[in-house]
Amino acid sequence: MITLYRNARLIDAQGERYGDLCIEDGVITACAALCWQKADRVIDMRRNALMPAFIDLHCHLRDPGYPEKETMETGMRAALKGGYAHLIAMANTSPVMATPAMVQENHEKANHLRLCKLTQAAAAGESLGDDQPTDRAELSKVTKVLSNDGKTIFSDEFMRQLLLDSTKYGFLISTHCQPERKIVERDINLLREVGGNLHIGHISRAETVEMVRRAKAEGLQLTCEVTPHHLFGWDSDYKVNPPLRTRADVDALIEGIKDGTIDCLATDHAPHTPADKANGMAGISNIEHAFQIYLKVFQENNIPLTRLSEMLSLAPAKRLGIKAGLFLPGYAANVTALSVEEESEIDTMQMISRSHNTPFHGRKVMGRVLRTVIDGETRYEYNTAI
Repeated sequence: MITLYRNARLIDAQGERYGDLCIEDGVITACAALCWQKADRVIDMRRNALMPAFIDLHCHLRDPGYPEKETMETGMRAALKGGYAHLIAMANTSPVMATPAMVQENHEKANHLRLCKLTQAAAAGESLGDDQPTDRAELSKVTKVLSNDGKTIFSDEFMRQLLLDSTKYGFLISTHCQPERKIVERDINLLREVGGNLHIGHISRAETVEMVRRAKAEGLQLTCEVTPHHLFGWDSDYKVNPPLRTRADVDALIEGIKDGTIDCLATDHAPHTPADKANGMAGISNIEHAFQIYLKVFQENNIPLTRLSEMLSLAPAKRLGIKAGLFLPGYAANVTALSVEEESEIDTMQMISRSHNTPFHGRKVMGRVLRTVIDGETRYEYNTAI
């Protein structure tokens, strides 16, 4: 089966151009002006954009254990609406993702659903604690990511050994740092001491950006991420973890995006029920409009869409060690079709996540996901039930 996307604005981390994208049997075969190409199916993009489908390094699907908040299916359908093809789901489920069998069960469930690709993160410590480690040797055979996200690793020795194990077994550590400045500083010092595969989750402070900038200038190998809400909200008491900061912090985060200090854009999609939020639980449901927030922020700050694609697709793919995030022959045909010029609005009544917890209802954003394609197959199409 050959599908040809014609007359597209093709955007990836390597550049922006107008042309056509050819997909055969779920794989990209060409990205150029292909007026000669015969195809079984031709889709006229009408100069709308195509980007490599997005990869979310940090989300919460709440599965198993919290179906009132989200299920794997509802979370993945929301993710597809947001242009995401691959999700890294955190381990703070019930029970906690602490064994290879549990991780494999979620991977099998995702394969059966045939929605998004899934990397199920495993816990670094039993019950997300920092006293008893999980079996990292065995877990690394079934997942690329270990994380105690939702809880901070306070034990210096536990974190030191986790970094050593990440090198030994080849997994990525995704951290949760509260208090942010103190824990990030500790982790960078340990990284300097023993090495390891460190990825700092949801940074939110200007001082954190500067710490990461200095560490990279020193030659330390680490990455970090920022969420849509920490770029779009400030001086607000809406409860998220870490909190929404000041406008000065937001400006520093944007500068960190511009100069390459911040590597990835991750949602930290954290659905909760209205009762949860009324009782003070931290979190925001945002995966289905994260791209629209990012696009507005990038456009307002004159950051090129090639950089947006890099942070949403290529950089996360590199961190996971997978072949994705570019329009190159031989890459899997994971593609998001986008309108990038139209203004839109966040409307909680239109959300398809099981939870609608957001302070941004009614806020103006930019763009719209028109189609999400995974392995050449359309899994989401705007205004169409898939």
